[in-house]
Amino acid sequence: MDVDHRYMDEALAEAAKALAQGEFPVGCVMVYRDRVLARGSRTGSAAGGRNELDHAEMLALRQLWQSNAAFQAAGITMYCTLEPCLMCFGAILLAGIGKLVYAYEDVMGGGAGCDRAQLKPLYRESAIVVRAGIRRSESLALFKNFFSHPRMDYWRGSLLAEYTLGQ
Repeated sequence: MDVDHRYMDEALAEAAKALAQGEFPVGCVMVYRDRVLARGSRTGSAAGGRNELDHAEMLALRQLWQSNAAFQAAGITMYCTLEPCLMCFGAILLAGIGKLVYAYEDVMGGGAGCDRAQLKPLYRESAIVVRAGIRRSESLALFKNFFSHPRMDYWRGSLLAEYTLGQ
């Protein structure tokens, strides 16, 4: 098993933790030199919540900056179970993260596939490497579970929900 698959397992565990709490099943881990420095799972979406700030990626980034760990941002790989949204992708670019690996594409709000050449220099000049589709089927299963559950209404009926349930 390659390193990207191994660490995506940890991100999937974070997503499963979120799902068990009724949250949108997004998990994230940040790895530097074969060591997890930070992790996050989505909060604020359970029971009708619409908190759009506490995304797994934002929580992991905050934890990273508060950790006092020694690292070079360009050497960090971030593993996410869902393609980061524009807010999170912008924060990842600003943080100087070197590599982003995600499992499942967000057809409704994913930002990692944007044409960075069209962005302003602060974002355009990022040297980030993006790798998609790692452990996609496992992440898809979590999202199918979420969107199929009658009490989990976050993004119910959305393009992402329809796309997910149609697979």
